Amino acid sequence: MGGWLDPEDPVLASVTSLARELADPIRLTVLQVLAAEGPHTMSQLADALEVSAPRLGNHLARLRAAGLVAVEHSGRHATYRVAEVGIGEVLAALSRFADGGAAGARPRRRADAHGLARTCYDHAAGRLGVAVFAALVERGALVPPDGRTAELALGPDRSAFVELGVDPDAVRGGRRKLATACLDRTRRLPHLGGALGKEVLDAFVERGLVEPRPGTRDLRVTDRGLRELPALLPSLATAVG
Repeated sequence: MGGWLDPEDPVLASVTSLARELADPIRLTVLQVLAAEGPHTMSQLADALEVSAPRLGNHLARLRAAGLVAVEHSGRHATYRVAEVGIGEVLAALSRFADGGAAGARPRRRADAHGLARTCYDHAAGRLGVAVFAALVERGALVPPDGRTAELALGPDRSAFVELGVDPDAVRGGRRKLATACLDRTRRLPHLGGALGKEVLDAFVERGLVEPRPGTRDLRVTDRGLRELPALLPSLATAVG
């Protein structure tokens, strides 16, 4: 009868195999990007990670062999996606733990008004952006990403968007996707992109909660923002309290 350390135990073998793959920064980041943002081609992944295609190809082959990544071919194009939708929850939990968001993790360093937020293209990123995304998912305004598609579905309760100053039913994305998950480089968790991401940031600026810093991607959280944003975004409270 096998014990706790029986190498034939399927659960133990699965967990240790996953841990080996996540121990490499490239493979970890590939999985994080695919789980948050949906399917990517090799060239898209190489650009996102800023690595060469041959180097990335070796890691993708290993992830495929481990059953973590699947590939779909269409003509000469190959698109990679996570093989199991549940991997995103595992990766997000690890990122939150590493960022000090779980009991027993290292204390989270508090940020000042200049270190809370920045822009990613035209939407909010950093702690502020991640907090927006978390609040929208927790309140049922957004369906969390599962790695199967690049566009996020809106949830049944849109009230969280309204409280942030945006009517999602009035926003038209046009050729642009309405809502996307964009993996945050500093937090390793998703922030909100797409047309709704832009609208949320515009609403924050218009309400005087944040101010762009000219010539940079930084956003300054104003005194009003420091007072009002933690009530709107509970996960932000620990960063500014």
